[in-house]
Amino acid sequence: MSHYDAYIGLDVHKDSISVAFAEAGRLGEVRLIGTIANEPDAISKLVRKLGDRHGLLEFAYEAGPCGYNVFRQIEGLGFACRVVAPSHTPVRPGNRQKNDTRDAVMLARLLRAGELTSVWVPDPVHEAMRDLVRARSVASHDARKARTLVQLFLLKHDLRYPAKSWTSRHRTWLRNRQFSHQAQQIAFQSYLNRLEQAEARKKELEEQIALVSQTWSLGHTVSNLQAFKGVGLVIAATLVAEVGMFSRFDNPRKLMAYLGLVPGEHSSGGSIRSRGITKTGNSALRALLFEAAWCYRGSVKVGNWMHKRRPEIPQPIIDIAWKAQVRLNTRYRKLVGSGKKSNVAITAIARELLGFLWDVACRTEAATASTTA
Repeated sequence: MSHYDAYIGLDVHKDSISVAFAEAGRLGEVRLIGTIANEPDAISKLVRKLGDRHGLLEFAYEAGPCGYNVFRQIEGLGFACRVVAPSHTPVRPGNRQKNDTRDAVMLARLLRAGELTSVWVPDPVHEAMRDLVRARSVASHDARKARTLVQLFLLKHDLRYPAKSWTSRHRTWLRNRQFSHQAQQIAFQSYLNRLEQAEARKKELEEQIALVSQTWSLGHTVSNLQAFKGVGLVIAATLVAEVGMFSRFDNPRKLMAYLGLVPGEHSSGGSIRSRGITKTGNSALRALLFEAAWCYRGSVKVGNWMHKRRPEIPQPIIDIAWKAQVRLNTRYRKLVGSGKKSNVAITAIARELLGFLWDVACRTEAATASTTA
């Protein structure tokens, strides 16, 4: 463990940063330094001043909407900095006073005590890819919302399509709907326009994800993960963008816990009570894993659509994906056959699928590192 001469807690906001200082040692002084503007010049001046006065420093602030610019600037000046997870920051149960200065002092004290949990900080290129997949997620949500509004409007006016929804024929049927009042016609057309615009944005962003992933340093990982049934470009790119380097997890169980897929527990004394999964971490990513897991209910096969995705994937990766498909399909059938509800079985399948994905991602990262070395 590294030892520093002082520990600096930062409470970062859009326009200001509250700064607190903790001397090394259990009985060292902890005090508030003050508040500075959240500007590069002000941050640089503060860091250099504290470095000249106290020597070896470590900074910390909580992850939030301000991103990683402060972290990168401090690291660029040659000092250690940590971005910590707010959900894992210890809080005293009886503490009912919270403000920026108190938060900064608390961070400095906890940083000195080693009680803070750091988050993984992506490099600027990785962060850009993460922004892209999140923009696609927003567009997908907008498209689903727009579909719901169209369906609700039709239901309100007792208009029902007799066949499967959202096919090309259904969309033609929607465009041909006529309403008795002009205001209703304009309202319905507005909903249709919103849907078409959202779907166009979603398609454009998916095309950009495919384009950018070809030149991304983790693009090979994105490609190889698509060997698995149910894991297409969007799920693979989102998984890699959100998780980052899979090899930073020593084993797949840690990754499962990171994404909230491990069972919870509430036990005391001789009473042992299991709960549902913890649901910590990225809920959107967890939902995508569930979506992929549902594909393992059907028969075991490699369809034509999977063959089209596989020309550049190494054969050992394809073999692992086939092994995963056979195992997960068999396990799903056993779980459902033993009386487990389908959603419980799918949760187990998603958890085990993540283990296979971790294995392939780690193999790919190691192969890429050896190639570039």
